[in-house]
Order: sequence, then C-alpha cells, then structure tokens
Amino acid sequence: MATVSEWIEGARPRTLPNAIAPVVAGTGAAIALDAFSWWRALLALLVALSLIVGVNFANDYSDGIRGTDENRVGPLRLVGSGTAAPKAVLRAALACLGLAGVLGLALVALSGYWWLLAMGGLCILGAWFYTGGKKPYGYYGFGEIAVFVFFGLAGVLGTLYVQAGRVSWEGLGCAVAVGCFSMAVLVANNLRDIPTDLESGKRTLATRLGDRGTRRMYLTLVTVPYLLTIALGVVHPLLFITFVTAPMLLKSVQAVGGGRKGRELIPALRDTGLAMLAWAVLSVVALAF
Repeated sequence: MATVSEWIEGARPRTLPNAIAPVVAGTGAAIALDAFSWWRALLALLVALSLIVGVNFANDYSDGIRGTDENRVGPLRLVGSGTAAPKAVLRAALACLGLAGVLGLALVALSGYWWLLAMGGLCILGAWFYTGGKKPYGYYGFGEIAVFVFFGLAGVLGTLYVQAGRVSWEGLGCAVAVGCFSMAVLVANNLRDIPTDLESGKRTLATRLGDRGTRRMYLTLVTVPYLLTIALGVVHPLLFITFVTAPMLLKSVQAVGGGRKGRELIPALRDTGLAMLAWAVLSVVALAF
C-alpha cells in the first residue's frame, strides 16, 4: 500500500505550475480589462488543479496497466512500480476529474456562461484519453498539441472569459505564451523518455521528431513567450519585467541544447515550469498597472 508521501509524489507536484500559470495569466488579462473577480479566479484555479492531478493519476493508471512505465526514468509511477493497486489509482483519477467537473459546473452556474460547459467537458475527456482508451492520442504524437490547447488557450482564455465576459489581445498573447511554456515542459519530459517510449511502442511527438528535432523544438518553445512579451510590451511596457525570468531557463537550455539525457533532463522540467509560473505572475503585476 502506498504511503501518503508516495501518493503525493505520484500526483506529480512538479507539474502544478502548468495548472496555476494559465489561471494567473488569465486573471492578469482580466485585471487589464478592469474585470477582476477573486472568487471566479479562485474557482478556476481549483478546477485547473483538480484537472492536472486527475490527468496525472489517469496517466499513471493507463501507462501502468499497459506496461509503459516499467522502465521509465523520472518521478515515481504508482502502478508501474507496484506501489499502489491499479484500481486505487483509477479511483483517485476519477475522483479528481469528478471534482474538477463539479467545481467547473459551479463556476459556470455562478457566472452564467453556460456554453463553457462544453469546453469543460472537452477538458475532462482530453485528460482521460491522453493515455486512456484503446487509442490514446498521447501515444500518437498529439500530446503537445493538447497541452497547448488545454493548459494554454483554454486555461488562460477560459479564466479571462469567466471574469470579463470577453477575450482580449493581451489574453490571447498570454494564452499562446503559457501554452508554449507548457508544451516545452512536456517536450522536455518526452525527450527524456525517447528510449523507453520507443521500447514500449509509445509514439510521442519526440519519438517522431527524433532527439535533435525535439531539442530544437524545446528551444523554440521557450523563446516564443519572450517574443510575445516584446510584442505586448509595445502597448504595456511594464511587461518587459518578465524578461527577468529568462535566466531561470539558462540551465534547462544548456541541458537540452547540450545533449543531456535521462535523469540529467529532470531539472529541465522543474525549471521550465517555474519560469512559466514566474512569467505569469510578473505579467499580472505588469497588467495590473
């Protein structure tokens, strides 16, 4: 039976910035429109956190029963390591996704934007079928696109819309930036796992692009948010303060660009996620003024 600390590790807390950053950035865009609502932002954050923990447990369960995680390098996999029973991890995944659904329904009902139920439903389905079902899209190279859509566009613009009732150019720029950061986290993860994914038949985008192509993609993705900062900074000069987050990526860029492999790439996931969160927080500060 897994301990509490093992369950926490299995939830993959290092991925939480991927859930927090889009809500923070979307709230910053709402502030720029004088439409900030603390309780709607809080509910959106709880939905995002429930979704990402749910998808992490669902990923653990689905990969575990397929045998994909048997030789995986990285954080503890509950099912693959035999630490927790598959049914227990499945129940945890469904509980988190169910909680996200309930919180999302409450947010939609209180805000009155009922069409967002469709988007919420797609997010839950996307969380499950990433590695679940007979033909999980994460096994066919579409995981990065899903991350960009769900934790970039949907996360940022959804948070903005439930507060402001509309989207803005600032919100769209933040959505693309956060989406690229989130994709970069997954690309670094899948770059690390290329050898084991090839063995298990998991055809991620990284296995399709190959080692060199995946490294180039990572470097491109972490550059895009700062190019968007320059574009948005023409209207909101204070956004240039987000450039102070660039040094946080230095070691990650050196590791990926320098050909590091396996466990040596694990810090790149953490540092990319933290840089994304810091960028989002500073964007809020800039847009607030």
